[in-house]
Amino acid sequence: MEKIRYINLCIVEFGKRFGMSPKVSFNYLKEYEGLNFLDKCYEAEHQMSLDDAISDLRFYCARHGGTI
Repeated sequence: MEKIRYINLCIVEFGKRFGMSPKVSFNYLKEYEGLNFLDKCYEAEHQMSLDDAISDLRFYCARHGGTI
């Protein structure tokens, strides 16, 4: 349950940082593998600051074709 809450928090905060609604943020992260990244790397990412996690998401998505 904590993993789900954390992933949801990241979706919302990612959207806030880059001016997206939660729905648009979710779709972007899904399309560019960000959700898979959060799922696979939860153990490490949730121990970091939220700012670091959002930055990691941005770079990971960019490596998979994202443009943010």
